Amino acid sequence: MKRQTLRDRLRPGKTIVAPGVYDLISASMLNQHPVDAGYMTGFGVVASYLGLPDAGLATYTDMVDRAGRIAAALNMPLIADADTGYGGLLNVRHTVRGYEAAGVAAIQIEDQEFPKKCGHTPDRRVIPAKDMVRKIEVAVDSRSSGDMMIIARTDARTGLGLDEALRRGEAFAKAGADILFIEAPESVEELAQIGRSFDLPLVANMVEGGKTPVLPREELAELGFQIAIYPATGFLATAAALDGVYATLAKDGTTAGHDIELYNFKAFCDVVGFGDVHEFERRWAN
Repeated sequence: MKRQTLRDRLRPGKTIVAPGVYDLISASMLNQHPVDAGYMTGFGVVASYLGLPDAGLATYTDMVDRAGRIAAALNMPLIADADTGYGGLLNVRHTVRGYEAAGVAAIQIEDQEFPKKCGHTPDRRVIPAKDMVRKIEVAVDSRSSGDMMIIARTDARTGLGLDEALRRGEAFAKAGADILFIEAPESVEELAQIGRSFDLPLVANMVEGGKTPVLPREELAELGFQIAIYPATGFLATAAALDGVYATLAKDGTTAGHDIELYNFKAFCDVVGFGDVHEFERRWAN
């Protein structure tokens, strides 16, 4: 089956909203809503799968396995975080090929030193620009189809300033990146400057509580961004809901009589596929 592509959904003047997904429940829930793409968040995957911070502790194997499962579950293209490519140039080739085989529509590779840190956190360090350029060149050369898009991310803004981040973005574009991701701009003015600087599609990272202002889709489109990722929204909402209901159970020992907002159980069974199971049993049960 042909992989769903992100490329044919990108339009000048339009911003695609890509909510973060991190497991198969979040992927199944996202399928219930009319969005153009999902974003596999490294932060969320590492936290949900390993219970650890997004600090270079997850391996390529950890991540490509999750990417494949999420891509297969989604009914839309998947943009997937691949950290630094998990090593040197040979690792980048292996990563791109593995993510492409897993059904990922776009792979994000960043210029941080290893071990990397989550974006919007302090003390992130970047590798020399020329080394990242080579990674991008290898990534572009390693894919089997242009349908697989290469997103080049720079984390230079926080440590080296916006001018250096823009210089890196220009170099990454020349190296063949399909999409540019200037991480963690700190104002609307900086977002506007990024938008004016490039002709390629741009990613805006909308992290609630992060360094970048969270803006409406229409304003991001006016500023020149074609993709808005919301990596943390899903797991922050889930954490808030779990914290509330677990606190109620710990205090009262029951949910009976409480005004707790829960997803309808029957509807959730449908979301995860019990309808197909029941239909199978009706057809084949003796």
